[in-house]
Amino acid sequence: MTTVRVRLTLIYSGLFLLTSVVLLVTVNLLLRQALRTRIAGFSSGPVAPVAPVAPQPGDLDVQRPQLPGLVDAVVDYQWGVTVLTIGILVLVSVVVGWLVAGRILRPVHRITATARRLSVSNLHERIALAGPKDELKELADTFDAMLDRLERSVEAQRRFIANASHELRTPLAVQRAAIEIGLPDDVGEIRDKLLLHNHRTENLIEALLVLAQAGHGLDNTRPVALDQVVRLVLAEGSSDGVTVTTRIEPFAVDGDPVLLNRLVTNLVDNAVRYNHPGGIVEVTLSRGVLTVRNTGPEVPQERFGDLFEPFRRLHTTREQGAGLGLSIVASIARAHGADVRASPNPGGGLELVVVFPAPPAGPLPAAEPAQDDRGRAPVGRTAGR
Repeated sequence: MTTVRVRLTLIYSGLFLLTSVVLLVTVNLLLRQALRTRIAGFSSGPVAPVAPVAPQPGDLDVQRPQLPGLVDAVVDYQWGVTVLTIGILVLVSVVVGWLVAGRILRPVHRITATARRLSVSNLHERIALAGPKDELKELADTFDAMLDRLERSVEAQRRFIANASHELRTPLAVQRAAIEIGLPDDVGEIRDKLLLHNHRTENLIEALLVLAQAGHGLDNTRPVALDQVVRLVLAEGSSDGVTVTTRIEPFAVDGDPVLLNRLVTNLVDNAVRYNHPGGIVEVTLSRGVLTVRNTGPEVPQERFGDLFEPFRRLHTTREQGAGLGLSIVASIARAHGADVRASPNPGGGLELVVVFPAPPAGPLPAAEPAQDDRGRAPVGRTAGR
């Protein structure tokens, strides 16, 4: 596929060469015609002696046949020079056309580079193209205005998420305290059921807020030792009778430790929850590739497209989740520039793979315990597949 710069170079060079060739060919043809006309007139006219010595009859006959050959020699030399000149012009026109096209397209490259670099976390950047008010500057200013509107919209959504987090969690905490303290012991079954639904509602709201936070990008990032995050999750999690095997290599990720903790937690929780009693979960971290593989029921091929969609649940014999676990994983992975994919295991179960980008330069950092905004390590089962 040819680029715009190549097409502009070909257009500039083609127009320049076309006009040059037409000019040179026209000059050569006119020169040849003028020479032949002048020589023909000179040869047919009387020859007056200019010396006291009378010319011999054979001398004029010898000179006259040489004049047409002289015309052909001059014209042939001119055509040779023309061909050489056209060859040089080809090289010059291509180089000049390439440079001029690059100069003209430089603002477009700047716009493209800015658009590729932008994400939700750096919407404050602008193109701020300087120069004359032409079509390219109008395009850049329009793009900057669009970024202004988008940044305001994202900031409004972030404020809404923060306010909703407070407004939704506070009444649930009050309800839980009222249920635990206010209900008498003789309504224990009702009390337990209310606490169960209250806990599920808290988990659902927490999962939705995490999903919204990951979808709006990362505000502050720092190097995180992903291998230590994985070990922390496995140490604080519950296997529920499932055998967990690990193979973990040191690896650092530039990101948010809380969200990375939630990503690993949801992957491990999903592998444990959707498994057979006495099944196996394999957790591997090697060269930036986090793989969680489990035994369990077979996932229909037609349902693989629903795995990373919110509120999509697959059949299971265990406690149903909210259907947000893998959608949160996919959202957090995108926020960290990672790719996530799923594939079936022979005999049942899934293999979930998250491929992280190259680690930042420097030594691996020490991982801190990742906690949510309530001071709890997010290792509970908040949302299943």
